[in-house]
Amino acid sequence: MILITGANGQLGHDFQRLFDELKIEYVATDYKELDITNIEKIREFVKGENYTHIISCAAYNDVDKAESERELCYKLNTYAPRDMAIVAKEIGAIFVTYSTGFVFEGNKKVPYTEEDIPNPPSVYAKSKHEGEKQTLAAYEKTFVIRTSWVFGIANNNFNKQVIGWSKGRDKLNIVDDQVSVPTYSKDLAEFSWKLIESKEFGLYQLSNSGECSKYEQAKYVLESIGWRGELGTARTVDFNLPAKRSEYSKVSSEKAEKVIGEKMPSWQDAIDRFLEEINN
Repeated sequence: MILITGANGQLGHDFQRLFDELKIEYVATDYKELDITNIEKIREFVKGENYTHIISCAAYNDVDKAESERELCYKLNTYAPRDMAIVAKEIGAIFVTYSTGFVFEGNKKVPYTEEDIPNPPSVYAKSKHEGEKQTLAAYEKTFVIRTSWVFGIANNNFNKQVIGWSKGRDKLNIVDDQVSVPTYSKDLAEFSWKLIESKEFGLYQLSNSGECSKYEQAKYVLESIGWRGELGTARTVDFNLPAKRSEYSKVSSEKAEKVIGEKMPSWQDAIDRFLEEINN
């Protein structure tokens, strides 16, 4: 039996669909069912149950708000995964949690590997990096998986925002100075599970292949839906956002792909399938 936390998010939703397909038993929880910020509540929840895996898809994801909600951000991104790893160790379950390419400051122009030293530029990124370290230190049977720019059918994301903006406007400006890669939560769940089954524990990175700017991502989505408006470029600095963004945060999936023996699909292919999913 598998315990999923953050089950109402994009990745949690797609893990449930995957396990339904594979006929794997799971219990899906969100904050209403399980308070992951309280280790005693986690212990109580797993007591007497035969969980083989705890997969944590729960996180604090508001990069800008994190600058003023530092305590809550650290609670969810640093201490909660660490505590879940401790409980997983106590019951002998494999633990899985997720991090982000934002842990890198973004000065490189080639994909970051697991060997690169993080230098997180924001509170959100610092909380994620600290979570990686504390979780890996807490339990040897842990997978920490970094990813980037996640989108899926559940909840809101950049692709859905772009489609929403396009409905009421004939001109849009999108930043072209943030480069990474959009990652389809459906692909992330499937490839994560293949990686988890290897039992080759440790720090990994998984994102769809290729890279693009936010502008290129928006352009691809808008062309795919047949929008006839005018798309212009903007700079991140124009939006005066509280949190500093990495200009380049593309992570290399090479290490994970070697273990899995399979390459992640391209971001364009992923967006095509996502749009098809939305239309159905």
